[in-house]
Amino acid sequence: MTAPISVSICIPVKNEAVNLPACLSALKDFDDIVVVDSGSTDETAKIAERAGATVLQFRWNGQFPKKRNWALNHHSFKYPWILFLDADERMNPTFVEELRRVLPTTSHVGFWISFTNWFMGAPLHHGDVFRKLALFRREAGAYERFPEDYWSHLDMEVHEHPLLHGSVGELKSRLDHQDYRGLKNYLARHNEYSSWEANRYLWLDQADVSAWAELNPRQKFKYRNLHRWWLAWLYWFVAVIVKKGFLDGPPGIALGRFKRHYFQEIRLKIQEARRTGKAA
Repeated sequence: MTAPISVSICIPVKNEAVNLPACLSALKDFDDIVVVDSGSTDETAKIAERAGATVLQFRWNGQFPKKRNWALNHHSFKYPWILFLDADERMNPTFVEELRRVLPTTSHVGFWISFTNWFMGAPLHHGDVFRKLALFRREAGAYERFPEDYWSHLDMEVHEHPLLHGSVGELKSRLDHQDYRGLKNYLARHNEYSSWEANRYLWLDQADVSAWAELNPRQKFKYRNLHRWWLAWLYWFVAVIVKKGFLDGPPGIALGRFKRHYFQEIRLKIQEARRTGKAA
């Protein structure tokens, strides 16, 4: 029998009964699975318990920390390495094998992970690649913190990245990102995300140099230009034309249009916030 991988899995959830079973069923190579629930009203907690996961209940009071940082601060994970998964993300054998091969000898303290996106029921093989820094050693750092006035109303870190002390690598294998709740949920979530992005832009616009120093080059370019009309069209052109998102057919073309609209929405929320003096 193959030994479990020495990585703790942390899955922040709320009302994820549709997605969680597939996520958990792909984690048979892991023996420390922690599900952090925010008072789900569906079967989420029971599904996690039946799968043998540790279930933690989190109640956000509107202050620091949010869900991921709370888990890092309040739970004793079995292993130094922690992989944060969302319920709509799926492990696969190729990724598992890379973890077994890379982690025992690496000098990195964290890894960027790329995803194969599914959209409108189809996998996307072209276009912009979704990636995030979701695997890191517990002692290396935590998720970045913003002033509460600029946070979204979501109880979990949205696009906050871990701030780590040490070198960061990138895994070659991808995870699958497939939300079974469909387009309606995608649109609702990205309305929240666009408010978060607008608020982060407004905060960075007033922040000192140290806040910008934590951003990678792609983030710096984005947040210096979110208020500009052409950014949405530039993203669309790069994702759909340069990176050949159109080869994924209607789903790839549709995703490019939705992402273009997403950046336009951020720009308008920035304009509104500046005129009204209120957060986006």
